[in-house]
Amino acid sequence: MIFAAGFGTRMGALTRDRPKPLIKVAGRTLLDRALDLGDAAGAAPVVVNSHYLGGQIREHLKGRPVAISHEEEILETGGGLRAALPLLGPEGIAVMTLNPDVVWRGPNPLSLLAAHWDPARMAALLLVKARAGLPGRKGRADFTLSPEDRIRRAGGEEGFVYLGAQILQTGALREVSEQAFSLNRVWDRMIAEGRAFALTYPGEWCDVGTPEGLAEAEALLAEPADG
Repeated sequence: MIFAAGFGTRMGALTRDRPKPLIKVAGRTLLDRALDLGDAAGAAPVVVNSHYLGGQIREHLKGRPVAISHEEEILETGGGLRAALPLLGPEGIAVMTLNPDVVWRGPNPLSLLAAHWDPARMAALLLVKARAGLPGRKGRADFTLSPEDRIRRAGGEEGFVYLGAQILQTGALREVSEQAFSLNRVWDRMIAEGRAFALTYPGEWCDVGTPEGLAEAEALLAEPADG
């Protein structure tokens, strides 16, 4: 599931006439970069949700084996995922989700998650990285980690940042009564149950949520490969 429904307001003029997932970084759209990761990880089926300027998303994906879950109203991440479940598979399955407004340099994040996923003890496995020095990232840390890599909510800048890729058991989505809601609601329940875990990403990453982040992402991708 690729989340592509948001307004991208932090991008300012860049999203006035196009959705943020169709912004290009190093000559390729953020959405295509996300789809490439899914393809390389063998993810199927693939669903993209849409809302803001959704016709452009639909036109961009025409002819590809990708389902579109269009939202007449913004449902946020939790509501958007729940609305897309009929396109993703049987009720209660675990799904991969991916935010397209980031760039990665290193191992495929979805393949890493799949290799470390343990459904017997995990309800969620989130890809994270230490908050200090992350390019494009502003604000506080999201989580701290226990010695067993269970996640806890962070209280300040010290800790780890969620990178926008995860595997999630979807059964808990049924337990939220609101139509529009954040996945934070589901994570908090899983954290309380001790079933929310994190995996630290070993490569490089950049948030592409602002024009400044876009410039940092271009610079990251332009760096020569190690060795």
